[in-house]
Amino acid sequence: MNDRLDQPREPHAIRLPRWDPDAFGNFAEKFARFMGTAKFLVYMTVFVIVWILINLIGVFGLQWDPYPFILLNLFFSTQASYAAPLILLAQNRQADRDRLTIDEDRRRAQAQKADTEYLAREIASLRMALNEVATRDYIRSELTKLAEELDDAAHRRHQQEKADRKEKKSRASQGA
Repeated sequence: MNDRLDQPREPHAIRLPRWDPDAFGNFAEKFARFMGTAKFLVYMTVFVIVWILINLIGVFGLQWDPYPFILLNLFFSTQASYAAPLILLAQNRQADRDRLTIDEDRRRAQAQKADTEYLAREIASLRMALNEVATRDYIRSELTKLAEELDDAAHRRHQQEKADRKEKKSRASQGA
């Protein structure tokens, strides 16, 4: 330390307590979630009833908050002044998570749309290419036509041969 009076003091950094914002945010979310339950309402109702009964009846001579219950009102005001920002913090954190989820969903939707468009273009190009390529059904129909033509040709040849043999027989019987 410098205790000289002819030189100014060096400023001391004020050290404030530090806390993890996520830990505080988690606490705020748990608190907000708890305040929205029936359990909390039952606990608060029991607390208020006990407070009022003790202060009205004066059990064991205790009556620290007489009838207008100003201390109870102060307690509720304090609770509300802390609860509101904690609930807002929890809502903001949920909104941030929702925003991230929406952004991720939007990114996935864009990727799926791009994939779908690519696949649609590929299918269209395959259809165009298949118009130029013989398909199985086309080849089958062509082979069936060819087989029928060959059968017809074989049947005609067989008929022709039969007719030729008949004619040879008739010539041979006339020439003999």
